[in-house]
Amino acid sequence: MLYVAEHGCKWRGLPKRFGNWHTIYTRMRRWTKAGVLDKMFEELQREQVIRIKIEAVSLDSTSIKVHPDGAGALRATNKTMSSSSA
Repeated sequence: MLYVAEHGCKWRGLPKRFGNWHTIYTRMRRWTKAGVLDKMFEELQREQVIRIKIEAVSLDSTSIKVHPDGAGALRATNKTMSSSSA
């Protein structure tokens, strides 16, 4: 998980030395849902083994559909239409 966060790669991009990427992904997902990772990081911070604050905001534009008006397209207005026909 830390490798993926540090290197910004996808799970499928994990080096083979870590094992099967899907097995690792499935395990991390299970641990996240069960709260295991939160507890582990809290304990590591409490023991001052690590000092980390994880905050992430991710926005993938390929998954967001934008209305043409929001994409910067010019609108056809009466003024524009009448000046172009003159």
